[in-house]
Amino acid sequence: MHQTWDRIRHAVGFELLGLVLIVGILSQFGFSVGHVGVLGVFFAIIATAWNYVYNLGFDRWLKKSQGHTEKTQQQRLCHALGFEFGLLWLTIPALAWWLNISLWQAFVMDIGLVVFYLIYAYFYNLAYDRLFPIPV
Repeated sequence: MHQTWDRIRHAVGFELLGLVLIVGILSQFGFSVGHVGVLGVFFAIIATAWNYVYNLGFDRWLKKSQGHTEKTQQQRLCHALGFEFGLLWLTIPALAWWLNISLWQAFVMDIGLVVFYLIYAYFYNLAYDRLFPIPV
């Protein structure tokens, strides 16, 4: 299982790289870098805390259910989906408030972010596990 320092490195790296990518992408669609950046930092703080808690729980579940924390492709997909859907209930109200839109409009807008982060989470975690393998 990953240790505390490794989990912190994983969560912070995930959020920093994700923030840089998403602000860069959204700025290409006419959104103000500052406006998107502030919201992105807020979401990154929320997501970093959720990342730590979620990954700890997921690894504990894997360890208990299969005796190790190595993930199959199906488990990686479930891991990414669970993370993103768990985060939605926090980000949708914040997005609606920040942009002064309805919860439904915020939900629709958040779908693009979810799709991006689902793909990003899968590849980030795959690369991270290869770069920082868990000692046997």
